[in-house]
Amino acid sequence: MGTGKVIRPVRDKGWQIYTRPYELNIIGLRSSETIANRFDDEIHVVYRDNKGKTNHHIYKATTDPGTYWLKNPTMPKGTAILKEGQYRNTFMLGMHRGKYTALVQAKPVTVYRDYNRDAILDMDNGTEQTGMFGIEIHHASATGVTNAIDEYSAGCQVFQNINEFNEFIALCEKHRKLYGNQFTYTLIDFRMTRRAMRKHFAYLTMTMFALAIFFVKGDSVFDFPPFLTLEYWKNKKAKPSQKGGGKK
Repeated sequence: MGTGKVIRPVRDKGWQIYTRPYELNIIGLRSSETIANRFDDEIHVVYRDNKGKTNHHIYKATTDPGTYWLKNPTMPKGTAILKEGQYRNTFMLGMHRGKYTALVQAKPVTVYRDYNRDAILDMDNGTEQTGMFGIEIHHASATGVTNAIDEYSAGCQVFQNINEFNEFIALCEKHRKLYGNQFTYTLIDFRMTRRAMRKHFAYLTMTMFALAIFFVKGDSVFDFPPFLTLEYWKNKKAKPSQKGGGKK
């Protein structure tokens, strides 16, 4: 995906885009898939260097929890799924579970609670919560490329490839030296976009169907003019023409 296609939805939503040298735009793109346990999302890092050149890194990741935590939530209301939004200055470099450097939560975020304990990522069946939930940006396995999410994410944003994660942290270190230990994370949720489009299409379909029924029956609550009803044209066709009468 080109840089413009990543930055455009951020700009369209009126969110902040950073342009100073090595000031990171960290953007998660959540895929439209609802099947859990796959690294089918992306984390994009976009920034300018000292010469004004735009740099764009794309990393395979997950923005969703794995199947294990969906089926075994630590909270009664269900496992956390981070809501779409821009979380400005919400993350900082810190220790993930006291083991290694990652981006850790420093300010409240908003999550959905998926409470039905299956392997499908749902956001319609739970509630929203805002608070400190330990949502972090870290890696999966400490070696190589991880195939399945499993227990690596209970709502965190998780890198699939350890080498890509190390590159990402190096960029964060440079950002911290220049602008302090605060980072903005932006999440674009294509799953929500697809759901909204489906709802909109369903509404239009129902509306058109209702209008078609009213048109055929001729008893519309919208008071169509008589000539717009099927009954009008049936009657008109049945009546003999009143024109003519002259000699042939």
